[in-house]
Amino acid sequence: MKLLRNELASFFACPQPMRVLILANMIYASVFSLLEIFLAAFVLRSSHQLERVIVYQLSVYTAAPLAFLLNGLLMERIGAKHLYAAGMALSGLSIVAMMHMGATTLATTVGAGLLIGLATGLFWANRGFLAASSTSNENRNYYYGVEFFIVTLAGVLVPLLIGGLLASTSMYGWMGGSLHHAYLLIAMGALVLTVCSALLVERGKFARQKSARFLYWSFPRAWWRFLAISLLKGVAQGYSIAAPAMLVLRMVGAEGTLGLTQSIGGVVSALVLYWTGRVAAPHQRSRIYAAGAGLYLLGSIFLAWHFDALGVLLFLACLLPAKPLLDVAYNATEFGVIDRLTQSTGRSLYAFLFHHEFGLLAGRAAGFVLFFLSMRWISADAALRVVLPVVTAVQLLSIPMMRRIERENPHPEALPDRSQAAGNL
Repeated sequence: MKLLRNELASFFACPQPMRVLILANMIYASVFSLLEIFLAAFVLRSSHQLERVIVYQLSVYTAAPLAFLLNGLLMERIGAKHLYAAGMALSGLSIVAMMHMGATTLATTVGAGLLIGLATGLFWANRGFLAASSTSNENRNYYYGVEFFIVTLAGVLVPLLIGGLLASTSMYGWMGGSLHHAYLLIAMGALVLTVCSALLVERGKFARQKSARFLYWSFPRAWWRFLAISLLKGVAQGYSIAAPAMLVLRMVGAEGTLGLTQSIGGVVSALVLYWTGRVAAPHQRSRIYAAGAGLYLLGSIFLAWHFDALGVLLFLACLLPAKPLLDVAYNATEFGVIDRLTQSTGRSLYAFLFHHEFGLLAGRAAGFVLFFLSMRWISADAALRVVLPVVTAVQLLSIPMMRRIERENPHPEALPDRSQAAGNL
């Protein structure tokens, strides 16, 4: 009980905008697994083509930067929290629309991907802006530790619930035994959650965007060094984004098994992430990043060694903590670099967030192309068993870059604390 009181005291000691973001993201976290895993499984089940999953994911990542551009143009007239809430609600509506449209043709697959990408692009553009403006370099480890603790825990419970519903629909004939009806029910639940999150965000008091300009062609050398990390991270992310759904549906079973598989190691991972955020100092982010990258590589080696159901389980057990560990360190480092560069260049926060999205897009596109060519020219098995370990090994090159950035960044007290500059958005 004393431990719980201490944790609650730490939470309530955070600035109001930061608390609102954590609570809103806690509700919205349930939608993450649906967006990342089950929509890809839905596309695969509807089309029965692995290539269609690649097309869907590429459509999503193509629309996201366009949403960042649209968001930047709208931020001068519409507050970031309103755009953030709109992105949340639109993602729920997009999921419902996708379930109605299906993914039986190339056109519907591309259309669904673009719609989801536009919604998630609006979400991520404003999520990054609000997170950066509501936290400081000192409390970002805590913020991302709590956030990814919630996301990881949701990544355990939500797949279990969704997988159980889909498996029971097939096994016991619920809703007439129609998986499509089950997916529609899931989509409606996601819509309710996104609307609740959007309403909560509207209660936050967040800082305003100080400068309307966000398009620049030249950037400091320190920023390009960080974008090199973004590129390597994007390649690994783009290459492996469809891997969990494809591996489980091909080698383990159906979506019910997918839900159970995603839950392996999830609770332990969530607790480790929360503890990491509570105790890790800003200068330890490169170590957290190295741990995530190492787990990613280890999981791909397990998969190459045991290319069967056991290998898939081991791969996903490593992937589940690896992704949030990478993101905790990466996102906190990104905002630290942006804090320093906005202070030295006088440019807006959103200018760097917008440019960063294209760095990630370049990496993801390269990863997608590499995966598609490997699957076409060699085989789907080789793409997952042979090339994936190589891609995750290349990602290790970003670790010394993270360490260099860590050495170059000033102490926390030298950075601006945006969380104290809250205005009425």
